[in-house]
Amino acid sequence: MANISVIILTKNEQQDLPGCLESVAWSDDIHVYDSVSTDRTVEIAEQFGAKVTPRPFDNWAAHQNWGLQNIKFKHEWVFYIDADERMTPELVQAVQAAVVSPGDFVAFRLQRRDFFLGTWLKHVQASPFYMRLFKPQHMRYERLVNPISIADGPVGEVAGYLDHFPFSKGMGQWVERHNSYSRFEAQQIVENRVKGGAFSIAKAFTASDFHERRYHQKELFYRLPARPLVKFLLLYLGKLGFLDGRAGFTYAVLQAIYEYFIVLKVRELEQEAE
Repeated sequence: MANISVIILTKNEQQDLPGCLESVAWSDDIHVYDSVSTDRTVEIAEQFGAKVTPRPFDNWAAHQNWGLQNIKFKHEWVFYIDADERMTPELVQAVQAAVVSPGDFVAFRLQRRDFFLGTWLKHVQASPFYMRLFKPQHMRYERLVNPISIADGPVGEVAGYLDHFPFSKGMGQWVERHNSYSRFEAQQIVENRVKGGAFSIAKAFTASDFHERRYHQKELFYRLPARPLVKFLLLYLGKLGFLDGRAGFTYAVLQAIYEYFIVLKVRELEQEAE
């Protein structure tokens, strides 16, 4: 048994949690970090033998950072997973091998496979790589939603796949969740504009500071005309999403709709601030 703790973030996950727990049953230190669920999530976790830590959700970065700083993990290495994700046997073997001889690495990224309409979205995913195995004292998160994982040391890669089923609770739940995400994204954009100062196209490509350059690159994308259409074309044509068939087309359309939610909510927030 590898010396790896597991953390699972939950909020009303009675449907997906059992399968997730089964996929990480190899660990002897499983923590369910719960955002005050009102269904059977906590009961299921406790029946499985997982340790439950409740905390009301505020935003993604703050919530995840609090968990890493305050949950008492048994082991030096932690694997982070969501309830609608599953570790494949190959990934389990890979992460166990990685922590035996990690070298100078303080974290490892892996590849995730998103599934929709029974299809692996192999092409239309914006990015399939995620940092999920790490030493918690070397990891932090930024952004209110879709947080960026930042490790303060070298990062390696492990083989195998983490399988993700984002539509497991149906299309309505996916839309509802992304409606919530779009509000956080809009708040993040407005907050970045206040902190980041005046936008510069030149700095998006030439700024020596990585964070400054990233701010201006993101702002460049946010200022594109017809951004939802651009998002669709990037995913469906640029990323070859059409090779994923009907699932790829539908997913690209959904992502464009999500982008339009963000556009509308940014506009709304800026009007409220005037």
